[in-house]
Amino acid sequence: MSTTDPGAGRDHAPVTGDDAASARSGEGARRKRPVRRQERGRRRMESILDAAEEVIAEIGYPATTTNAVAARAGISPGSLYQFFRNKDEILEGLLQRYENEQKEFWRRNLTDEDALTPLDELIDRLVDAMVAFKSSRPAFWALFHGSATSDRLAEAARQLHEGVSHRLAEVFGLRSPGLSPERRLTLARMATAMVRAVMPMVVEAEPGDAPGLIAELKTMLYAYLHPALDLPGRSG
Repeated sequence: MSTTDPGAGRDHAPVTGDDAASARSGEGARRKRPVRRQERGRRRMESILDAAEEVIAEIGYPATTTNAVAARAGISPGSLYQFFRNKDEILEGLLQRYENEQKEFWRRNLTDEDALTPLDELIDRLVDAMVAFKSSRPAFWALFHGSATSDRLAEAARQLHEGVSHRLAEVFGLRSPGLSPERRLTLARMATAMVRAVMPMVVEAEPGDAPGLIAELKTMLYAYLHPALDLPGRSG
């Protein structure tokens, strides 16, 4: 019994270059669609976090709700829940954002070369940069220096401040090698504590009062650090 090829005797159109190109184009489009969806999803998550920052800066974290964040983002609560199941997950997203931005902030603003910068100039630049960061991320100060309290926030704040203190201590060591590691870290922790104490006052101050508070913070930091770090700086 013979087996007959059902396609035998039929004419087959040859595959042209255009056909192959079209097939490749279709495959490429299918590969790009998930990438575009991922990018849209990333942008939506960022817009939700932006909205959360605005709400938290205005009313504080304890009073913030997912409905308020969704309304500020211009989406339905159901759409928000596709990305963040609850307020705690929004907080985690913000903390991750701040962690990444703070690493970049200190990498950019406190380099090893800054160790030899006159102390008054270094303090001026760092404080001004921190104030500028506050303006761009107002919820940062509301979370870390406001009324919001939770174990998660407390641990995040501790890690942040310790990271800053250790980086400052490294720069202080380059500046004044004669200081012991313990002394350098104490100086750095005290300087960080001064900023933590004054910055909320700057955030809450009337616009006309903020520059004076910033100037006082710089003076206080210089007066404390100058005797120990022992490089030329502000006179008098």
